[in-house]
Amino acid sequence: MSDRKIALVTGANKGIGLETARQLAALGMTVLLGSRDAARGEAAAAPLRAAGLDVRPVKLDVTSAADRAAVAAHIAQEFGRLDVLVNNAGVSLEGADWTNRTSTTTEEALRGTFETNLFAVVALTQVLLPLLRKSSAGRIVNLSSVLASNTLHAAPGSAIANAKAFAYSASKAALNTFTIHLAHELKDTRIKVNSAHPGWVKTEMGGAGAPMEVKQGAETSVTLATLPDDGPTGGYFHLGKPLPW
Repeated sequence: MSDRKIALVTGANKGIGLETARQLAALGMTVLLGSRDAARGEAAAAPLRAAGLDVRPVKLDVTSAADRAAVAAHIAQEFGRLDVLVNNAGVSLEGADWTNRTSTTTEEALRGTFETNLFAVVALTQVLLPLLRKSSAGRIVNLSSVLASNTLHAAPGSAIANAKAFAYSASKAALNTFTIHLAHELKDTRIKVNSAHPGWVKTEMGGAGAPMEVKQGAETSVTLATLPDDGPTGGYFHLGKPLPW
């Protein structure tokens, strides 16, 4: 069995996920590049492999129980363990202007957002946890957002005071709760669980006007995926600094 660490990054055929996969592979990891569409995953992985990085595409629609089971079986057969899980896949179904439309947020938007941003993350993490337990230093990174901070949302004049996308913010706040609870359950193990706010990044979701480049947007995830044994668990971070829940 290879000594290389094995990482899985979901939603990794573009944007922050792809850059996270690239950076982890550049550190010497074997990275499974999860993508809902197998062809897009292969297209994303090809240039990374051509650059000498060990990046392997895997078909993974995180909302599909069959895909989740297939990826777990593949990792178990091929590697026998998983060292890093970056739950990067996420959706925003409320548009990009963040105007407060809480009173008219549809049940469809709420259910669709929570299905990907929370329920699928919980289900995938649970099915992969036996493989993470076999790692000498398992790391779980949940891609959250500063918009998950109830503290900042409730503070008049905060940086996000007027950015009220209810379904998205609520799904990421619930994801933070999952981070806290799972980290507490695993506190006596070698697995660390943390939430990452990547920043406002130039991606399809962030838009061209975002101030951060994708390379920097991946840094928080990569840092949390490579924490030392004395690193934090159960935290919520952006570029090394804790955020208020």
